[in-house]
Amino acid sequence: MIGDDAIIMPPPVQAIQIDDAGDPRITEYLALRERGLRGGHGQDGVFIGEAVLVVAVMLETKGLTRSVLASEKQAGRMAEMIANSNSPETPLFVAEEKIIRSITGFDLHRGVLASGARARVEERGLDEIMPDVKKDATILVCDGIGNIDNIGLLFRNAAAFGVDAVVLSPECHDPLYRKSLRVSIGHALRVPWHRSRAWDMTLQRLRDEFGVTLIGTSIESDSVPLDEIEPPARVGIVMGSEFSGIGPVSLKNCAMSTRIPMMKGTDSLNVGVAAAVCLHKFTRSNRI
Repeated sequence: MIGDDAIIMPPPVQAIQIDDAGDPRITEYLALRERGLRGGHGQDGVFIGEAVLVVAVMLETKGLTRSVLASEKQAGRMAEMIANSNSPETPLFVAEEKIIRSITGFDLHRGVLASGARARVEERGLDEIMPDVKKDATILVCDGIGNIDNIGLLFRNAAAFGVDAVVLSPECHDPLYRKSLRVSIGHALRVPWHRSRAWDMTLQRLRDEFGVTLIGTSIESDSVPLDEIEPPARVGIVMGSEFSGIGPVSLKNCAMSTRIPMMKGTDSLNVGVAAAVCLHKFTRSNRI
């Protein structure tokens, strides 16, 4: 008989040993090198997460993680993590490090990889991710952010400053690309986001249907200094590419443009740094 105060332990996860890199059970990982080079959108309906922190985030959402592939050194840790997660049914494949290296061609995963279902994350419409129109909101709007690291950093910033949602233009890089996801420390799986297919229409909906005041970021001297702007209740911060800035479609939908005052001779900041400065100004999240 079990007492009311007894601690019920989850059943242990049984590891599945992989002795051959060509094992069909790990097919999703075999094309990782090629997939990593292409970095396209929605390949095969699968994305790959690497390193313990990212995989831990993947396991938070039931049904998101298709499988975990770990080195023998990490097997015990991952078995315990899976057993205590929201996805205890996730298969755990274990292989020698040399087999994993032959599959991936790199070591940044630290012996832990996971396969995830893209549809659970990226097939969300604007209506699904946007906060109720009666509530204050901060939206991060990304226009043409094509750099792998920057798209990950923007999601990390979005999580840090309590952004309600991220909206991506069609040209933005894939947030679920393995390196981008690693840079974001998995936050691209936590912060709601939507990829637009018709940029002008998406911005118009944000502005007119969802009541978001769009504020573009710019280095032009006629832009309003950031510290002079009173944050609107529902604001969308539009960040553009470091090379070309905000595009004309975004500019025409913005209520104003703002700039971060800097020392003379410094023309701009990295887009991730600039976004962090702006989000610190505009977000109303509870911070530690």
